[in-house]
Amino acid sequence: MRIASAQINPIIGDLKGNCEKIIAVIKQVKGSADMVVFPELALCGYPPEDLLLHQEFIDAIPSYLDKIVQASQGIVVIVGTVRKNLSDGEKPIYNSAAIIQDQKLLGFHDKWLLPTYDVFDERRYFEMGKSLQTWEFFGKKVAVLICEDMWQHAGYVGWTRYPCDPINELIDKKPDLVINISSSPYHFQKPEQRFNVCAKAAKTLKCPVLLCCQVGANDQLIFDGYSMYVTPPGNLSRLAKGFEVDVLWVDDQEEKASLPNDHWGDLYRALVLGVRDYFHKQGFTKACLGLSGGIDSALVACIAKEALGKENILAVSMPSRFSSEGSKTDAALLCKNLQIPMKEISIEGPFESFLNLLEPCFEKRAPDVTEENIQARIRGMVLMALSNKLGYLVVSTGNKSELALGYCTLYGDMCGGLSVIADVLKTQVYGLANWINKDKEIIPRSTIEKAPSAELRHGQKDTDTLPDYALVDVVLQAYIEDFLSPDEIIEKYKVPAEVVHKIIRMIHLAEYKRRQSPPGLRISRKAFRVGRRFPIVQKWV
Repeated sequence: MRIASAQINPIIGDLKGNCEKIIAVIKQVKGSADMVVFPELALCGYPPEDLLLHQEFIDAIPSYLDKIVQASQGIVVIVGTVRKNLSDGEKPIYNSAAIIQDQKLLGFHDKWLLPTYDVFDERRYFEMGKSLQTWEFFGKKVAVLICEDMWQHAGYVGWTRYPCDPINELIDKKPDLVINISSSPYHFQKPEQRFNVCAKAAKTLKCPVLLCCQVGANDQLIFDGYSMYVTPPGNLSRLAKGFEVDVLWVDDQEEKASLPNDHWGDLYRALVLGVRDYFHKQGFTKACLGLSGGIDSALVACIAKEALGKENILAVSMPSRFSSEGSKTDAALLCKNLQIPMKEISIEGPFESFLNLLEPCFEKRAPDVTEENIQARIRGMVLMALSNKLGYLVVSTGNKSELALGYCTLYGDMCGGLSVIADVLKTQVYGLANWINKDKEIIPRSTIEKAPSAELRHGQKDTDTLPDYALVDVVLQAYIEDFLSPDEIIEKYKVPAEVVHKIIRMIHLAEYKRRQSPPGLRISRKAFRVGRRFPIVQKWV
């Protein structure tokens, strides 16, 4: 039996377009494949969220599924879809895999394990599957599962205790092959986890596991692909491409593949894919950004240029009296290296006007963060004006470490349509910058080597206000991703207690700011506003 595992890039809600993509792949592989497999909810796109509460949307799905059935002459098709619950239970729909053969809809596997943690909220919409069976194709017993159905068995389930384990339930059925259709969002080093999940199932069931993954980005979630085929000893036999549409071919001949080990490269490609799909799926083509000469905006410029093309990027340098000559030079050199245009628009005149305008109201108080925020907000106004007039979408350049601690300005550097590196720690920013420069210098070396500074007052450095980013990022990862307590962080990482408590307090004080920030691409196990829910007003921390 020869199988084509098709990792496609669907658009949420585009039933017609997604159906056409699926049928195009069926036609492409027919004659060479006995079976073609598509990802979880491939027909409607994942995650459809509250579109699933609209009956008109649910009612439209069966007609498109029927088109796929009609296209299946001479081939087996397994495709993820929504189907109505016509029996009992609380929810009116299932997250299902349709099993189709030679223009006949044989039945469905309904997803058993419905995650409601992190970025997932499937119990809000779906009824839990109740039956599990194998399907016989070409003399082979094939079991079909959907994403989370395999994850509990490998111990990778968060904040959930499911009442059953589909892998254990399959043991007595003795399948010859398990197919898992998946829409598993990317986070840093995620492919290793998926391989471990597949390997554990393959060892338990003593049969191969084929994982068919979605690729592409939908809103803040990025799907990296890397569909895989794992043999019973737990060996990786085949691996699809990452971050692009691909067809993984699987037959009875065992081969050997390797997991990706270029983690920085994968992270960079994830961010590029996130930007590209966010723009193109909405019909946007052009991006502008403020280019300060610092490392964060330099990284975002590189990502945006890679995603959208140099002809679609506008960098805007907005110096003030506090901008160093080195920063202005670095910004210009980066644009030259990237071959992107740069406009220089001084904010000195507007800044002076605001100071004069507000002087009577400031009651002769000494300059403080107020004057710093005025500069950031002038820059935000300039970018939004260019966006409105020239048709650019503004991409903001703040990183996760800054957003975590509130080291950002509402209606200033936080403005924009997409926050590209909002889930990238400052230390990861440096890692990505060095990866970009691995073959030749793109980001000026001086940008990477100079001390981080917002340059909103003379001689300013981030460390005037914040702890060293190396300490900040250790605490952020431990507290936000690993849910460690302050005492556990102090003990495990030997970070001074006063630093730990200061960082955690700053995290919670800045919650109101993050609620007003643009959507940000998720690349960690726990991103702000994407799977992490914390009250603004609370007295625990």
